[in-house]
Amino acid sequence: MERIIFGDNQFFAVNHISDEKSRAQAIKFKDDDAIIKVLDDARAAGINTFMCTTHDRIANICDIIRDNPEKYEGFKIYPCMPYAHKYANAVTELGIVGTLKEYVPGNFFGSLFKGGMAVVSKDFISMMELLIDAEMKMFKGIDTPVIFLQNVITDLLIGLGMKDFLIAFANYIEKKYNAEAGFITMNLPKLLPILEEGGIKNPIICTSINKVNFRMSGGKELYEEILKQGRARIIAMQVLGGGAIPPKEALEYVSNLPNVESILFGASSKQNIQNTVDTIHKFDNKTELIS
Repeated sequence: MERIIFGDNQFFAVNHISDEKSRAQAIKFKDDDAIIKVLDDARAAGINTFMCTTHDRIANICDIIRDNPEKYEGFKIYPCMPYAHKYANAVTELGIVGTLKEYVPGNFFGSLFKGGMAVVSKDFISMMELLIDAEMKMFKGIDTPVIFLQNVITDLLIGLGMKDFLIAFANYIEKKYNAEAGFITMNLPKLLPILEEGGIKNPIICTSINKVNFRMSGGKELYEEILKQGRARIIAMQVLGGGAIPPKEALEYVSNLPNVESILFGASSKQNIQNTVDTIHKFDNKTELIS
């Protein structure tokens, strides 16, 4: 994986600092051309990996990338699924039963009454595979070497003790899409041993890493200890701690940690993108000189 990965929060009005900035971003990126311009700015700064949700508008971005193969040669996308708001909106529009009929295999309701957790579990996994295929349609023909499970599902499955579904996700991604599975989580200490016990060694995990314990279940010290062990390929996200840490200070901290393979960030201006890239490279170079 590349050292620096570009995220998509800014495109869809996700801002951990203020609602006002969220509204401003929603207006700025109401057109697909505005999203493409920022992606091109990121590419110009040397970033060739875009990590994004399966938001409906990403399908339009994928169309533009497919229509310009020479321009986007070598450009990779890391899809993150499911996009929870999509299903929440479906429940609002169709109701719970309508949503289930829309997305769940036809024999699902019958399976619920057949008895036996094995039968029900098997159908849930089949449903998961169908949903993965539905989410991946928009990325056809695009290089997607890593496909992520969103933290809203990863951490829910951890909490429910349904580790078999995490392993099933990884197996299906490898079998169907010849890609590696990635997992987004707010709970690295819980997730890592589950994946290892399921036979996934050196997994790809995207997790919150910052100086202020923002969305880091178990705490910063435990995360730092796990990083020293080098048991996973880690992508650091939310490095600014929801806006609580100045960018330079935040990037210096995460850049100096061992075994952080990639840093994920989002920005909406060419200057902020370039400044972030330059700062990461600066601290990386200092670390190399010290070592």
